[in-house]
Amino acid sequence: MAGATTAERGERQQDTSGPPRLPGLLRRLGPRRVRTIVILALALLVLLGGVLWVLYGSRWTRVERVSVSGTGVLTQAQVREAADVPVGDPLVSVDTGAIESRLLRKLHRIDSVEVTRSWPHGIGLKVVERTPVLIVKSSGNGSKYVEVDAKGVRFATVSRAPEGVPALELTLSRTGSQTASLRRFGSDRLTREAVRVAGDLPSTVARLTRAVKVRSYDSISLELGDGRTVAWGSGEQGDAKARALTALMKAAPGARHFDVSVPTAPASSGS
Repeated sequence: MAGATTAERGERQQDTSGPPRLPGLLRRLGPRRVRTIVILALALLVLLGGVLWVLYGSRWTRVERVSVSGTGVLTQAQVREAADVPVGDPLVSVDTGAIESRLLRKLHRIDSVEVTRSWPHGIGLKVVERTPVLIVKSSGNGSKYVEVDAKGVRFATVSRAPEGVPALELTLSRTGSQTASLRRFGSDRLTREAVRVAGDLPSTVARLTRAVKVRSYDSISLELGDGRTVAWGSGEQGDAKARALTALMKAAPGARHFDVSVPTAPASSGS
């Protein structure tokens, strides 16, 4: 009988050099190890299925309560209503980003909000409200006021001016240099400059300030509650102007007008 051909010998060598086939591998492992592997695989599948059922199918991890913290002016009921959390849904499937977007869109008083899952049944809403640094009389209704925060955002209309918050008065002329300032910067930019000034005021002066008046970018002044006035200039060099004003008020306590528009050469007048 003729021996194996060269091609047949090559095929045998190729078969023996490749990875072991599954039946051969199982025979090598032995029946005990095979049973152990099968049991572990089944246990893993059962565990995974149990976890998925607990998260999505059971009543143990569904939304039952919504807690709210950080509110001041807003009520917790207002926040819950705007959040529209899907009570009864699986906690794991709640879209926290969508809840945050709804709150910021519906309640402009909210500056930021953190939405968290509180296992096994809760959603937490931690709110940070905007704080007014200036108020503006409403153009549509003179008896109402619009609150402006430190970012220059007009976020709420209220019927009574908040105590201790100065009024913003944009007294912009339509002629001369003030027209050029308005055209160049716009009323929104000028409002932000007034906010910037209000944020730089010394605390003692901020408590006394009744109004922040803006005539142009470079002409911002303060009207204090006792009738004194401060020429601040632009919103630039706020820290230096605050220090100069504090020193000037101490040096001339009887003065009625202070000028810190050039903080290196402050001046006072009147008595």
